[in-house]
Amino acid sequence: MAGSMKAVKLRIKSVQSTMQITKAMQLVAASKLRKAKEKADNSKPYLETMLATLTDIANGNNDFRSIYTKSGNDRWLYVVIAGDRGLAGGYNSNLFKFVEAEIKDKNNVTVLPIGKKSVEFFKHRNVPILTEEYAEVAKVNISDCFQVAKLICGSYGGDGFGHVFLCYTNFVSMLSQVPTSSSLLPLSDLKSENVESDGKAKDLILYEPDSETVFNEIVPEYLAGILYSSINISYASELAARRTAMEAATDNAEEMIDSLSLYYNRARQASITQEITEIVAGAES
Repeated sequence: MAGSMKAVKLRIKSVQSTMQITKAMQLVAASKLRKAKEKADNSKPYLETMLATLTDIANGNNDFRSIYTKSGNDRWLYVVIAGDRGLAGGYNSNLFKFVEAEIKDKNNVTVLPIGKKSVEFFKHRNVPILTEEYAEVAKVNISDCFQVAKLICGSYGGDGFGHVFLCYTNFVSMLSQVPTSSSLLPLSDLKSENVESDGKAKDLILYEPDSETVFNEIVPEYLAGILYSSINISYASELAARRTAMEAATDNAEEMIDSLSLYYNRARQASITQEITEIVAGAES
């Protein structure tokens, strides 16, 4: 009985130590989450301005043409943003299941993974990888996003990729993070046949040397903004998932401690009762 009680006491201390770690991780995730959401929100005005500019250029001339507005061959590039580590519930696994469903019926698929888990997942499945340079999503900054955007644009069209998609986890709420996919290239939706002039000076803008050159220079900037925003949204989703997972782990640890403490107290009470009974029996004899 004494040995069993000692083992239970050690187990309680072990669970308490684990609970301190999960509680700390929960608080850290909650603290970082707010900053990640702010970064994602701050990039929205930039993206809206860039998109408006690209749309104006694309619709400013009936003869406008750009390699980035036309679908190419049947080669697919998927940019997949995942986390660097686990302990975030189903954050990574849910994204990978989503991506596998997206690419299962497609041939000639190449992946540009961002994040350690993303690189590990696709290497393990022998999926062609464009580059492993961005294996740590935590170290990817806006400058890196510009480099990724240039790499994507340089690999698009001609004998390169004909379709480029971005897969990441969208932040819906603290309790809901949803894997999503969006098309980066071609920018076919920019060209509209029903755009009417509002009579403002922007309709008279002349682009030098020409609208196509300006458009093609802006596209990498626009894609870099999308990538940076998506990385921050993904990071916010990861932190929310980790906070929820660590909160659940902390609650489970508390329940386990309560259960073990109850068992320990009952065992201790039984041991004391047994000792008293033995003393009384010895005195009576």
